[in-house]
Amino acid sequence: MRLATPRGFPAPLGGAPALLRNDRFDLEIPTAEQRALVSGWLLLGVAALIGAGLFSILLVLARTPFFANLVPAGDFFRVALVVHVDLSVLVWFVSMAGMLWSIDTSPRWTGLGWFALWLVGLGALFMAASPFAGRAIPVMSNYVPVIDNDVFAWGLIVLGAGFLLLTLRSFVAPARMSLQLDGSDALRFGLKAAAVSSAVALLAMVWSVVEVPRELEAKTYYELLFWGPGHVIQFTWTLLMLVAWAWLATLIGSPLPLSPRVVVLVYAIGLVSVFLAPLIYLNWTVLSVEHHRMMTWLMRFGGGLAIMPMVLALAVALVRRGAPAAPETRPLRAALIASLLLFSIGGLIGFLIKGSDVRVPAHYHGSIVGVTLALMGLAYALLPRLGYRAPGGRIADWQPWLYGGGQLLHILGLVWSGGYGVQRKVAGAEQTLRTTQEVAGMGLMGLGGLIAIIGGMLFVWVVLDSVIATRRAR
Repeated sequence: MRLATPRGFPAPLGGAPALLRNDRFDLEIPTAEQRALVSGWLLLGVAALIGAGLFSILLVLARTPFFANLVPAGDFFRVALVVHVDLSVLVWFVSMAGMLWSIDTSPRWTGLGWFALWLVGLGALFMAASPFAGRAIPVMSNYVPVIDNDVFAWGLIVLGAGFLLLTLRSFVAPARMSLQLDGSDALRFGLKAAAVSSAVALLAMVWSVVEVPRELEAKTYYELLFWGPGHVIQFTWTLLMLVAWAWLATLIGSPLPLSPRVVVLVYAIGLVSVFLAPLIYLNWTVLSVEHHRMMTWLMRFGGGLAIMPMVLALAVALVRRGAPAAPETRPLRAALIASLLLFSIGGLIGFLIKGSDVRVPAHYHGSIVGVTLALMGLAYALLPRLGYRAPGGRIADWQPWLYGGGQLLHILGLVWSGGYGVQRKVAGAEQTLRTTQEVAGMGLMGLGGLIAIIGGMLFVWVVLDSVIATRRAR
């Protein structure tokens, strides 16, 4: 399908290599019903960020020197951490996957898409309400921390059912790809690869449920339960980020110096690693140390094979000199650059981890925020295509820099403190900060976290302002 320049964004800027129309990494939203479904997923993601932002304020204060004594420690901090992580990572990423997969589907089975949306939203509501529904026992398991009560458990089950139906619809109602394999086909391949990765993660989840004994202590049970599928689902989020990178680079006039066929190859390399997960399950039980180690290596080295070529190509595209950025593309360019930097830094920090200090959250904050920034930039790009006002002005221009810059300070503070042995998943007096260096490192973490919170809330403001202003004008 040959696409014209999208409404609200200019053609490639002068000085950048000219693209053939069919080489543009770009997609359009064809029907009004699909636009409504895409908008629904986007707004659900924004709602999840609002909830996560409220809990993150308590988290940052609980770890920041001087303020920490004013905030209860222990279970209060951990309950807030559970809800924050699950809303800002799990619900947000599932919502954005729903947004993108709804673009990459035909108008068929739209009702299934709406049902999946409502299930995910209901599950998220149950999870957010669980701290206030009787006794809330936090379990700090990796990938999906949980609150060990019935309301949270039902929320997680309902959300998982919604994600299953969302993934299923991407297979039963796929958008057609052309035989010429152009830029739009390359993006569609990447989105379908992410859906396949999700299907493998769901298979790993079922496999883990069958193998892990429910009689185990809660911390051990949930850690083993989510370890395998948690590692596999990271390939899904990474593939979505790689799709967003190629798409945003085209829209800002800095197209990747790669043909669509090469980009498809990059996505395929990222997908191939996913199929090693079932082999790991077949060869080692979920309860074994070998299973734990192999899943870690799969994510660490398998994902890098696809990421490094795209990082290098994107760096080349961004350093090319061209005309000054048009006002409409400034938020997109800022989000793309910040995403590239944060994801790369998070990946490098991963090789510095030894033990269980705060360098661990520094690593995954970098990676997660890198994906989040790419999806934020793509959300900005899609707003005018969904019938809303294009984001613009100083707030939209500065939001990615504030969010990314704050997260960078947050990460650097954690790395600094981790070098002195400050442990993860503790706060307040439990941190036992003994030296000036530890206090300074965690203080930098707190400052960066507060700036990042402001940046995250500004994203919510920009999106809601665009939606509300458009509806008022109708």
